[in-house]
Amino acid sequence: MAKSLTKIWLGGLKRLISIQAQHARDSVKRTAARPARPTGKVSAKLKPVKPVTTVRSPTKREAPRPGARESRVRPRAAAWASGAWTRSFHSAPAAPGRLVNHLQYGLYVPAAATGAPMPLVVMLHGCKQSIEEFAEGTRMNLLADRFGFAVVYPEQSKHVHAHRCWHWYDASDTAGGAETRAVVSLVDALVAGHDFDGERVYLAGLSAGAGLATLLAAQYPERFAAVALHSGPAFGEAHSGIVAMDVMRRGARHDPVVLVDEAVDVAAYPGMPAVIVHGDADHVVAPANAEQLTTQFLRLNGLIDAEGERIAGDVREERKAGVITRDYVRGGRRVVRLCRVQALGHAWSGGDDAVPFHSSKGPDASALIWEFFRYQRRQARALETESVSAGAASGGA
Repeated sequence: MAKSLTKIWLGGLKRLISIQAQHARDSVKRTAARPARPTGKVSAKLKPVKPVTTVRSPTKREAPRPGARESRVRPRAAAWASGAWTRSFHSAPAAPGRLVNHLQYGLYVPAAATGAPMPLVVMLHGCKQSIEEFAEGTRMNLLADRFGFAVVYPEQSKHVHAHRCWHWYDASDTAGGAETRAVVSLVDALVAGHDFDGERVYLAGLSAGAGLATLLAAQYPERFAAVALHSGPAFGEAHSGIVAMDVMRRGARHDPVVLVDEAVDVAAYPGMPAVIVHGDADHVVAPANAEQLTTQFLRLNGLIDAEGERIAGDVREERKAGVITRDYVRGGRRVVRLCRVQALGHAWSGGDDAVPFHSSKGPDASALIWEFFRYQRRQARALETESVSAGAASGGA
């Protein structure tokens, strides 16, 4: 009896396997015979799609067509585009407690170099990011190819911070102060070594990178023509990790104008055009920080007084496609721009959402930032040039 039951069970199992195999063969035949989906004009005759195998050299990376959704298979073409990517390190000035201060970085130079000095965009990543991921997610290199500027990506060392966070809240010589000096030293070396345009060096950062970008803009305004802060914390209140977390969650508890006046000699400050981008659904760095940063850069650019009252310029606001854009204009020129993106969390707007801390929601932040940068030059040099020209004119008369 047991033998008969075993035969019946084995027979049923064989029939089940046979049915599954036949179903799989039929599915393959149907897929092979399925015609291609027509695009544009509909042809009277549709031919079956033939399988195509493409072999790509690992060193050759092509830029995707505009508007195409990128593959989730790495490396993505957008990370490298068609120019030259170099990963290296810069020997920065020694910091207290460090005999050697090497700053890792990646430099992207577009292929179509014209010979004229190129602008340089400094991209500062956020916590838990590598520079490759930041390049992939933002697609800034594609814009560099299109508009002819170079991009440098300084990278925080895991030996300095386990999560690669910049010490934006600590301006001391052993933390954020050393990091800002290292970035400035790197920028100076690249401008001298590659003949980049020193009047058109721009800063952009995400989260902790935005925090360090604000510190750089405050400490070294003569080096940079404009700054872009994406999902960044308010400036001036945090001086420890605990307070930094509180600022990120709630915004600064003190008046942002008072904070910036305590940290910077506003009367002597040459100004710094700024574009601020933030998601309204950001639960890591509260949106209140964006409003406070905007107020602080209005103060740094002389558009409001010590009481926070507007003393110069006009305000233009636009609400479109889930984005609130507020421009502060002086003499017909945008000086400060705030973009609040609805439904965007703690991520780079309009980026590659296959990469952590980037989202396809919202406008293309990289394009928005470059569109703001391209009309800015370093004010200190511009004022110096005007002064020299005026002196030459009067001397000639």
